[in-house]
Amino acid sequence: MQKYIDIIYNAYFGYFDYLKNEILYPSFLNYFWWLFGLSVFVWLLEIFFPWRENQSILRKDFWLDGFYMFFNFFLFSLIAYNAISNVAVELFNDLLGSLGVENIVAIQVESWPTWVQFLLLFVVADFMQWNVHRALHKYPALWEFHKVHHSVEEMGFAAHLRFHWMETIIYKTVQYIPLAMIGFGLIDFFIVHIFTTAIGHLNHANLRITYGPLKFVFNNPVMHIWHHAKHLPKGLNGVNYGLTLSVWDYLFGTAYIPNEGKNEALGFEGMESFPKTFWYQTIYPFHTKKNNENISQ
Repeated sequence: MQKYIDIIYNAYFGYFDYLKNEILYPSFLNYFWWLFGLSVFVWLLEIFFPWRENQSILRKDFWLDGFYMFFNFFLFSLIAYNAISNVAVELFNDLLGSLGVENIVAIQVESWPTWVQFLLLFVVADFMQWNVHRALHKYPALWEFHKVHHSVEEMGFAAHLRFHWMETIIYKTVQYIPLAMIGFGLIDFFIVHIFTTAIGHLNHANLRITYGPLKFVFNNPVMHIWHHAKHLPKGLNGVNYGLTLSVWDYLFGTAYIPNEGKNEALGFEGMESFPKTFWYQTIYPFHTKKNNENISQ
């Protein structure tokens, strides 16, 4: 038991030091400043090349989404996720050890060309995320958490990172074992994550981008606007689930782009009673009576 207490203790203090160094000491592998730089760059594109010209530069919920961005990628790990995940990983490894399994790495990729390693990591991770994203729409219990992301009413780059913290736990839990079985390094994850973050920012931005023929490979703002559309054909609980790649939606028949959707209404049915603040959006999925006035603020 002491081992797990030490893990929690070291996780808090270790992550606090990490976050402090991220902010105070920019470097090439510094995610905080990469995220900041990408955000400013895409925001400038929105300002100078807006798709919806009448949308304000500081669009509706701009600052709320900015807080979500910082919370989900930094504060949540400080508050809980880093400690919980470290303990969970140690428990998982101890369980494997009790079964006589010392290493779950099944595919050794160190000797592969670097570009092949990156491609494999990118494709495998994105396909898993696509399946998790479909599940978030398909299963009512998961949809209650995913509603936070779909409460966006005006698209902008920071809408990319408006999501409930439970989504982090769901995505990471599903991805952990398959990706752990492939011998990827931390730098591999970092580079792929920066790339997917950039695509995610662009997908949610107030920009008209399709990538031409590459639209069948990469998700884009014109495609993703329909994922957030309030009104979809009857019988569909979601479309265009791709996070970075669009190819999965075309392969599995979930692609839907009836027109450019420039001024399509966004959200979901019942948006009027959905909470408007971070705290109430955070506790919303845990309430059984969703239309209670106490959580509609």
